[in-house]
Amino acid sequence: MASVAVQTPVKSHSGLFTTRTAGGRMPLTPSPRARQAGNRNNNKKKEEDQESKAVKNNGSVYGGGNLAVHFAALQISPAGKKRSTSPKSTIARISPIKLDLGVSEWTLTGSGSSKGTGRTPEKQKKKKEPALQSKAPRRAKATIRVIGDRFIPTRSASSPTATSKLDFANVQKGGPQPREGRSRPSSSHSTHSVLAGGAFGTDSLSNPYGTEDDEEVVYPPPNPENLAYQSSVAAACGVKLNTRILAFKPSAPENQKPIDLRSQYNRPVKPVNQAQFRRRILTAPERVLDAPGLVDDYYLNLLDWSSQNCVAIGLERNVYVWNADTGTVTSLLETSPDTYVSSVKWSQDGAYVSVGLGTGDVQIWDVEEGTKLRTMAGHTSRVGVASWNKAFLSTGSRSGAIFNHDVRIAEHKVAELNSHTSEVCGLEWRSDGALLASGGNDNMVNIWDARSLTAPKWQKTNHKAAVKAIAWCPWQMNLLATGGGSYDKHIHFWNSTTGARVNSVDTGSQVTSLRWSLTYKEIVSCHGFPDNQLSVWSYPTLVRHIEIPAHETRVLHSCLSPDGQVLATAASDESLKFWKLFEKKKETASGATSLRDGGKVPMAKQMTIR
Repeated sequence: MASVAVQTPVKSHSGLFTTRTAGGRMPLTPSPRARQAGNRNNNKKKEEDQESKAVKNNGSVYGGGNLAVHFAALQISPAGKKRSTSPKSTIARISPIKLDLGVSEWTLTGSGSSKGTGRTPEKQKKKKEPALQSKAPRRAKATIRVIGDRFIPTRSASSPTATSKLDFANVQKGGPQPREGRSRPSSSHSTHSVLAGGAFGTDSLSNPYGTEDDEEVVYPPPNPENLAYQSSVAAACGVKLNTRILAFKPSAPENQKPIDLRSQYNRPVKPVNQAQFRRRILTAPERVLDAPGLVDDYYLNLLDWSSQNCVAIGLERNVYVWNADTGTVTSLLETSPDTYVSSVKWSQDGAYVSVGLGTGDVQIWDVEEGTKLRTMAGHTSRVGVASWNKAFLSTGSRSGAIFNHDVRIAEHKVAELNSHTSEVCGLEWRSDGALLASGGNDNMVNIWDARSLTAPKWQKTNHKAAVKAIAWCPWQMNLLATGGGSYDKHIHFWNSTTGARVNSVDTGSQVTSLRWSLTYKEIVSCHGFPDNQLSVWSYPTLVRHIEIPAHETRVLHSCLSPDGQVLATAASDESLKFWKLFEKKKETASGATSLRDGGKVPMAKQMTIR
């Protein structure tokens, strides 16, 4: 009977598994650890041989020598420049500085041992190619070349997701699948790809710098219904589609009225009831009287209110006096048929009234007696304006001359003021009698000093039309207001001490007269074309409190009552209206003397007219 050999595996000292048989030991397949040790010894030996050869040829491993030796060691073909299947240890030693990054056909290699099998890269490539054709695309491996025991990282090598994202984006857009062995992208594209997608991430899978496999992104056209809806909403809201909503393209709107910043920001700490400080201004006249035959002439002054509460008005050839206390009307005079009444002005004591005529004469009448005291001649043309300063009467004529008359002496003409070149239509003495302001059809304003009447102290040419409206401020002595005609429509405020214009406002209408309030810091202006209104302005803010449509035609004349509450206006519509604009405050209303208690108060004559 034949004997059967029993095989018993025994581990030898070299790491190989052998089988004991009756005839001896038979070698089997080497173990993985033995293969790794053998590969490590072989690679180490080849590296030492190559280093010694390089030292003999070049004198140094890394520097100097012939370039052909390096290219021969790399074994790069001039056509395809593909690396040969030489051992990987030569790649790590020949090129110590160059670090090529990106997709490579090689696996992670180095001078140390590999955990995988000891196959060459060519065998691994041949084994993986059938798998790439049948399975889903796999992420390509980045090559990191190790120089000895040093590892220098780069941006593309430290981000292995850079190339994988590009490959995945190409696959999503229908491009070719990633394959091993394709040409590497350039270093600039590699760096941009890492920054755009790999290192910091991106919201889109497309490559912003583009590759050969990228396709142009095509956006769908906008929906016409959405555009129509957006346009309708923008038109309703007043917003343009091509501008930002929060960007102020047009300039900010400007306020036409001046604003007092002190009243806006200096507010009291405690809440104050503004209703008790609000002043109510009546927009309807208190009384309306007929004035038939009123001459429609802008340059005449035919209405005045005396300190004794009597109103004098000139109607063609007659002068009528209306007593505001009793309501009676008396006819003071009637001129000759060859002339007409051109101006009416009360004296400061309210006892006398001066009447200018179309012939150039000036008459003075005693209203209480109803008699003419004297006639003063001298002007060669009509006297359209007059102003009293105690015993002196100043009159302005159509020739541009201004005469000063002393009514107490026989030789009445004491001074002649020649500065205007056209008709004088505005004339007003200051309350203290120190300055005289005059305005004319030559668009000029002259301020005269009573101590020297040879030449005006100040001469202003800012107005562009005739200056008829002139008024001195009662609570600021050196403040003068002047208003221009149809081509000017401005009110200017002057400092009579320095001659400077301190304020100005555009009224929008012809200014025919100006009156300051005695109770409030306000001024009322009467206007002609085109609105024929009354306007109340606060000073110095020049905010218009109220605008009242007064007459059907232009307001020609105005005057203020002695107590400063009622304004009387006369227009060419042949009506005389009374407006209560400046009602006195309660604390002062009781102390004010009233002439309406009954009976006629006798006039106090302060001068003697000869």
